[in-house]
Amino acid sequence: MESVVALFDEPAQARAALQNLEARGFDRDNLGFSMADSVAEDTLAQETGVSPEQGAPAGAGGVLRGIGLGILAGLAITLPVWALIWLIPDTRIYTLGGAYTTLFGFLGGGGMGGIFGALAGTDHGDFVKLLRQFGIPAADAENYSDALRSGQILVVARSERGQKADEALSIMKKSGAVDLSKARGEGALGSQRGTYRES
Repeated sequence: MESVVALFDEPAQARAALQNLEARGFDRDNLGFSMADSVAEDTLAQETGVSPEQGAPAGAGGVLRGIGLGILAGLAITLPVWALIWLIPDTRIYTLGGAYTTLFGFLGGGGMGGIFGALAGTDHGDFVKLLRQFGIPAADAENYSDALRSGQILVVARSERGQKADEALSIMKKSGAVDLSKARGEGALGSQRGTYRES
C-alpha cells in the first residue's frame, strides 16, 4: 500500500483536500489528518467525516528516554539541596535526610519520566514512528512531525494502487499543500509518496 503525506497551512485547505480526495473515490477509511489544535481537529473531523490520525505509541525507546530525563531532572532539583546541607556545618545533622531526598528525587524523577516517556511524541502519540511505517524516510518524518507541532496540518491518503497515489499527490498539491521547506526552512516537497506494507 502506498501513502501520500501532505502539509497544509490552513484547515480550509486540508478540508478541501480531504473532500476532493473523497470525491475522486478515496474511501474515508484510507484518509486521515492530524493537527496540534485538538478543538480544530475535532471540527475538521465533523466537517469531513474523516477520522484524525493517531500517532504510534512511543514504545520502549520513549520510556527509556523519559526515565533518563526524569532522573536528571530529579537529581538537578535534589542534589543541590543535599550539597547545601553537607556544606553548612549547622545543618549536617540533616545529611541523612538530604540523602533520602536525593534518592526519592532519583526514583520519583525516573518513574514520572517513564510515564511521560510512554506518552511521548505528541499529544496523539509518536508521528515519526507512524510516518516511518508509511514508508517516509526518517529525516522527512522528523520534519513532518516538527511541522505538525508548529501548527501545520498533516493529511494522509492511502492507496493500494500506485495510480491512485499519483492522483492523490496531484489533488494535494492543487489543494494548497505547502513545501516542507516553507514549513521548516529546509527540505523537500510538503507532499510525497511513501510505500509500506500492512502486516
